[in-house]
Amino acid sequence: MADIIYILCALTGVACCVLLWRAWRSTRSRLLFWSALCFAGLSVSNILLVTDKVLLPGHALGPLRLGITLLALLLLLFGLIWSDE
Repeated sequence: MADIIYILCALTGVACCVLLWRAWRSTRSRLLFWSALCFAGLSVSNILLVTDKVLLPGHALGPLRLGITLLALLLLLFGLIWSDE
């Protein structure tokens, strides 16, 4: 059951990233750009979670996942601080 939830979370993150990217392309809002980058990083982190827990359970991808998540959240924080809108 947990495997299905991990996969659904990854798909949800990818869908959010795509929708934010499409919205950014039509409006060119800086905050949408940084949000799309954040969700891209969170999607990569979720895909690594699926890889770690479902596909390759013997490998330790936790530190890599956490590093990518930290980078994604720092991108969003940067976008929130430096947005002029």
